Amino acid sequence: MERAAGDELVVVEAVAVGGARRWGGLRFVPRVLWGEWEGIVVDPVRRLRRRGPGGLVLAFVACGGVVFFHALAQRPGGADVVRMLGGVQGDLPLWVALLRTPVSLYVPALDLPVWGGIAQLFLAFALAELTLGRARTLAVAYAATLAGTLTVRLMLAAGPDAWGFGLPPEAGQVLDTGPSAAVVGLFTYLAVLRRAPVLFTLTGGSMLVESVVRPNLAGREHLIAVAAAVVLGLLHGQGVRLRRLLREWLRVRLHVPR
Repeated sequence: MERAAGDELVVVEAVAVGGARRWGGLRFVPRVLWGEWEGIVVDPVRRLRRRGPGGLVLAFVACGGVVFFHALAQRPGGADVVRMLGGVQGDLPLWVALLRTPVSLYVPALDLPVWGGIAQLFLAFALAELTLGRARTLAVAYAATLAGTLTVRLMLAAGPDAWGFGLPPEAGQVLDTGPSAAVVGLFTYLAVLRRAPVLFTLTGGSMLVESVVRPNLAGREHLIAVAAAVVLGLLHGQGVRLRRLLREWLRVRLHVPR
């Protein structure tokens, strides 16, 4: 009799634990979504109220630069000027590509309508500037764009027979993505930094779908920008540890005593 009662007690406890875990899992989802809402929407809005329009300088400059280069490209001979100032291609000398890459952040695709991407550009730079500050926003945007630019050069060097990684020589004449890689990189970096799965899915997931549905050079560069931003986001706050590891590695390589 006592054993039967004990067995019933064990069963009740197991059911209670299972129910608690199930309800805990259900509570986890809204908790994550609420945390994302706080980190991606509420906190930037509070910062905007505190700093005013001055907190959106980079966003306005980015949009103004894109509109300026788009308007310049519509004038006679303007497209050639835009290409010369900020057009980056894989077949350019590396030093020329590096010089043009900062300007390419504001050069839109000349064969696509520019106004559809202005809202995304403004939102990406605004959220990043309010959350990260101007210096880190520019650093992440530039790093994401540069990662795509340099990786494309590796793909061209590998050639079209490199197990799906390489590119044919004619791909070197295609213009880089312009500001879109920076936008994707900023959104992804914010998603990793603020633990925002919905934002990450909308950026990284959409880029993956784009590269599968319509495989092209831009799709590859967008995926590279996502990967670079993920790495940067995971390394955020690890500066002290990385410097310590670097010093230890140098000490071992140079045989320096402690």
